Amino acid sequence: MNPSSEALILSLTAASIGVVHTLLGPDHFIPFVAMSRAGDWSARKTLWVTTGCGLCHVAGSVLIGLLGLTVGVVVMKLEAFESLRGDMAAWMLIAFGLAYLTWGIMQAVRKMPAAHVHVHVHGAGAGDAASGTATASVWSPWLLLLVFVFGPCEPLIPLLMYPAAKASPWAVAAVVAAFMFATVATMTLTVMVMRFGMSFLHLPQFSRFSHAFAGLAILVCGMLVKLGL
Repeated sequence: MNPSSEALILSLTAASIGVVHTLLGPDHFIPFVAMSRAGDWSARKTLWVTTGCGLCHVAGSVLIGLLGLTVGVVVMKLEAFESLRGDMAAWMLIAFGLAYLTWGIMQAVRKMPAAHVHVHVHGAGAGDAASGTATASVWSPWLLLLVFVFGPCEPLIPLLMYPAAKASPWAVAAVVAAFMFATVATMTLTVMVMRFGMSFLHLPQFSRFSHAFAGLAILVCGMLVKLGL
């Protein structure tokens, strides 16, 4: 087969797998939608956080794959290492979700009507809740970024990079670029569409639980990743 034709086929395969891999993994979009809604992120911030996490998500596996190609590490060893990274990412997502759920419940309790009276008496409560929300808006994107740095792109190394390596370095570059673009584009498009849809959902009576719901969503995603779903 012509090298250019082989590279094109591999790139199209990479793009297709990137799209499917992203859509089948709820951890690729639900945490961002949940955090965007709970933290009242702007569309621009949501887009930048999702894009940054997506790029780091793919870049980690790319670097490991390129290292494997350079030193000649066999595919099975790289797959085992990627599996370990996947377990770490799942546990980090679970820990993040559990911590955020707990914090969200505490925030909801502070915003309860009964606590409103306590605010006027002691001058605390609402201000603390607002301050806590602002702080969470700063550190939560960095925690998501850390989780996605450890999160592997399972199909990339065995299905894409090694077949491409048999062709040429240009084929490797084309496959990586196609997979990265498809993955990040699918993540951002899915997140922004879901975020837009969520904007029409107004439930004022549950608004104080928004952080708790976000933590629960992240926790469930982590558990699904851990179960291999």
